[in-house]
Amino acid sequence: MSAPQQAPKIAMVLAAGLGTRMRPLTDDRPKALVEVGGKALIDHMLDRLAAAGVETAVVNVHYFADRLEQHLVRRAATHPLPHIVISDERPQALETGGGVKHALPLLGEDPIWVANIDSVWIEDASAIAAVARAWDPERMDVCLMLASTAGSLGFHDSGDVFLAEDGVVRFKDPGETAPLVYVGVHICKPQVVAGGPDGPFSLTPIWKALAADRRVHGVAPAGVWMHVGDPQARDAAEARLAGPGPTGST
Repeated sequence: MSAPQQAPKIAMVLAAGLGTRMRPLTDDRPKALVEVGGKALIDHMLDRLAAAGVETAVVNVHYFADRLEQHLVRRAATHPLPHIVISDERPQALETGGGVKHALPLLGEDPIWVANIDSVWIEDASAIAAVARAWDPERMDVCLMLASTAGSLGFHDSGDVFLAEDGVVRFKDPGETAPLVYVGVHICKPQVVAGGPDGPFSLTPIWKALAADRRVHGVAPAGVWMHVGDPQARDAAEARLAGPGPTGST
């Protein structure tokens, strides 16, 4: 096995979604600014990334872009890291893959974190650090943070993937039930999106193609993951964060 790799210092934070399932909470704000436990979703993620040593976060904006940018300016006054760079998608939201491709000039060529803003979690030890320890660019192009369907809230019960003993990910076939779900954070080589189409596209087909060549790996750290996809899920996440847990907070 090759020597451990340095964790990425740059992250792409995907915050341009419309958040239609979160209405009415997103009637006057982007989903990234919906609060869970008294803190905006994007701040939960930025705080996690800062604790993991991320120095720069490229944040894409679309829906209520001005309001999100204003929030990030205010945050910078008290949270100098990560340094925020805006990837402007005001003309058109570009989905996960398209958003990363649009931001490539801002991201550089080294491996990056990519993070959604709709997951919060309670952990015994840093889950982000566990993904960083697993990352090996010689063996993989993508390393996903995964969670057990039994240890998560708000994700689909049928799961996404299977994880082999060597960390290789296999996506489930139609009709299968998988034990693990993707929880919105991964490391990847930014070049994986370079060949994607112009305009909006998803990362998932790219991952599935790479997985066929055993280039997608994953790690499933211990913890409780909560997907904040609608108002009911937000309420459930708040209740779980307020209750007993490994750390009691995010």
